[in-house]
Amino acid sequence: MAQVEGRAETESTVKNAWQMKAMDANRYATKKTIAQGMLDIALLTANASQLKYILQVGEQHQFYKLMLILISLSIVMQILSGILSLSLSLLRDCRMHQPEFHQSANVINHVRTGFAFFTTMVNLFISAFDSRLPPIQGDILNDVN
Repeated sequence: MAQVEGRAETESTVKNAWQMKAMDANRYATKKTIAQGMLDIALLTANASQLKYILQVGEQHQFYKLMLILISLSIVMQILSGILSLSLSLLRDCRMHQPEFHQSANVINHVRTGFAFFTTMVNLFISAFDSRLPPIQGDILNDVN
């Protein structure tokens, strides 16, 4: 009888441990999604700030047209990426139980990933052409002499 009770207790412990792991995976995914959303908002805010700066400086900026195009492109791609994420979320909530929607969900996910990649590349170029960055330390020493 003691063996049966011990075995039931062990099975209960294993079942509870498995449930905790499943909850931890869900918790991780939730935290990851929240962090990604915050980073997306931070990037959109940074692009809006850069756009404001470029519009205030105007044609005096060395790369005015290029920066204006790149920042605008980045903002548009972020908005499209957000719309795709929202549509993917709605598709998963409403129709993912139907197999015919799996392929369209995969396509939307791949396109959204592509937008995220190209947004990163555009923002890399924006950072490269941003003249608000402080000069390199060597340039400061050359100006003194």
